[in-house]
Amino acid sequence: MDSLAQKYRSLKESLAGYAAEGLVVAFSGGVDSGFLVWAAEEARKEYGGKLIALTTDSESMPRHDKDDVEKFVKRIGVRHIWRHGREVDDPEYARNDSLRCYYCKSELFSIAKQVAAENDCRKIAYGYSASDKTDVRPGHRAALENDILFPLAEYDFTKSEIRELMRLEGFELSDKPSSPCLSSRIMRGVQITKQELRNVDGLEDILRAGGMKVFRLRVHEIGGKHFLRLETSPEEMALALQLKEKLNTEAKKLGYMWVTLDLEGYKTGGGTV
Repeated sequence: MDSLAQKYRSLKESLAGYAAEGLVVAFSGGVDSGFLVWAAEEARKEYGGKLIALTTDSESMPRHDKDDVEKFVKRIGVRHIWRHGREVDDPEYARNDSLRCYYCKSELFSIAKQVAAENDCRKIAYGYSASDKTDVRPGHRAALENDILFPLAEYDFTKSEIRELMRLEGFELSDKPSSPCLSSRIMRGVQITKQELRNVDGLEDILRAGGMKVFRLRVHEIGGKHFLRLETSPEEMALALQLKEKLNTEAKKLGYMWVTLDLEGYKTGGGTV
């Protein structure tokens, strides 16, 4: 714990330097970017400077993530700005190939630069952590191209360490499951539309309201028609079956051919296979 505390102190000192020049932190509503915003706000309170947490709101953002953003920024008292993201309107993004996240992050960082310029801030950071280094992340390429800072990775913070520190502070985000954008639910190569994203968001709300916590509802296409594949943890499969009639009924109303339960269970990256 001593080494983790030292890493945190070093991170805060670095963030204080950025805040002295004016810092914009991209905040998605997830635990990593939430930790970065909190650490930066703690640094600002201690050393001074300017900090803005920025969240882009678009059709690809789950509704419950918006609530998490509002609750978190209110609790820590950081200055926060909402801006509308238009990545779904980009044909390159909507094509949904392996570079989708690159186009998404390019839009995010373009907006971040606008906010930084409007508020006389010289630095922009986002919540890329040391654990992300093991994944293929086209979005990080956009960060490098736009000179975006990623201090969590620089100071070697892993996701488990971030959760540990957030848990010690009593933040609800500490135990929040990974919550990537809704477009990740649509299988690679299936066109992304605003209606498809609204459909998935509403249907996942049924599962969430029914008590499920770890799941993804994936959209597949066959013969020009769409169907859904539900991934969840083995422990929640029985609960998924209890909710099957409501989920299936609502999915059919939206035009999906059927809903299947993936017996392999939930897995990260399940929208790319």
